[in-house]
Amino acid sequence: MGPMNIMLFHSTYGLTPAVHAAAARLKDAGHEVRVPDLFEGHTFDTVEEGMAYKDEVGKDELLKRAVLAVAPYSDQGLVYAGFSLGAATAQTLALGDAKARGLLLFHGTSDIAENATVDELPVQLHVADPDPFESHDWLNSWYLQMQRTGADVEIYRYPGAGHLFTDPDLHDYDQAAAEQTWRVALGFLATL
Repeated sequence: MGPMNIMLFHSTYGLTPAVHAAAARLKDAGHEVRVPDLFEGHTFDTVEEGMAYKDEVGKDELLKRAVLAVAPYSDQGLVYAGFSLGAATAQTLALGDAKARGLLLFHGTSDIAENATVDELPVQLHVADPDPFESHDWLNSWYLQMQRTGADVEIYRYPGAGHLFTDPDLHDYDQAAAEQTWRVALGFLATL
């Protein structure tokens, strides 16, 4: 209850103005926010370019960069958050951090290790419906697996929105869905 320390991870587009704008919104709500740059200054105009860079760097290296970015702060009890690829990164880190206070996922999820357990970790996911990267079958299975880990999970779906619908610089942007997402997400953070 009070200000949270939030670690916010960018999408495949890199650390774009939209991510800084999201961080500013969280800061305006009184939270402390850090936005690690896992792409080391690279930003991309298309998903394809971002994915190509991600594959070039490799999953392990990106995760290592994320872990190093988080390490100095994890003792404080972080809320992990992220957009799309960044959500997947946030989820992986949160499930491995016994001190995590919450997990806020925008437009993305990740595989869950079979032995993953958490102690009633509050998790909130905001996702387009349908989402090209997050099928209904996948999300249903993800929800059940997350519950099995001991997480307290809420999923908010936004019919007709594009994949990255909170990003005002993208074609996916849906203002009504984005505003609702932020209202719900800020409310979630206020309960942690």
